[in-house]
Amino acid sequence: MTEDIRYPKGKFQPQTFSQKQKDEWLLDLKFLPSELELAIQNLDEHQLQTPYRNGGWTVHQLVHHIADSHMNAYMRFRLAFTENNPTIKPYDQDAWVLLNDVKTLPVNISITLLHALHKRLVAMLTDLDDEDWNRTVYHPEQKKEITVWNLLGMYAWHGKHHVAHITNLRERKGW
Repeated sequence: MTEDIRYPKGKFQPQTFSQKQKDEWLLDLKFLPSELELAIQNLDEHQLQTPYRNGGWTVHQLVHHIADSHMNAYMRFRLAFTENNPTIKPYDQDAWVLLNDVKTLPVNISITLLHALHKRLVAMLTDLDDEDWNRTVYHPEQKKEITVWNLLGMYAWHGKHHVAHITNLRERKGW
């Protein structure tokens, strides 16, 4: 844990490949939709429209952002397994949270999406050969290759990171 409200789980730290770490990260992905659903359970509209920190996104925006991000993750993994070092498409996450679907749709739409998406994502990533984790994608903004192994870790961390934003906000507000 960290005292930096922006990074309640700390920043992502790459890990060396191990079966134990792989199993942990796959479980993080498997259970993210349920953990997120529990994190927002019984929040009213005012609470959902509360930013998790000053200048940060609202809880409502966070939930939709996680769905947007993990849809991109799903496609990035698929590209990595079907192409040789494909260039992935970055996106402007700050612009995405301002789009009309995020403004108008309830968070349960993204929660439902995440349940189905993560079922497919975990199925795709389960029982891979060890060498498959070394496959790469090229990130043009970061100007570097990223292994599938590091993608797994980043997205496992990403979900826990945002769930912690919500649960920490609830604790601070006494919700």
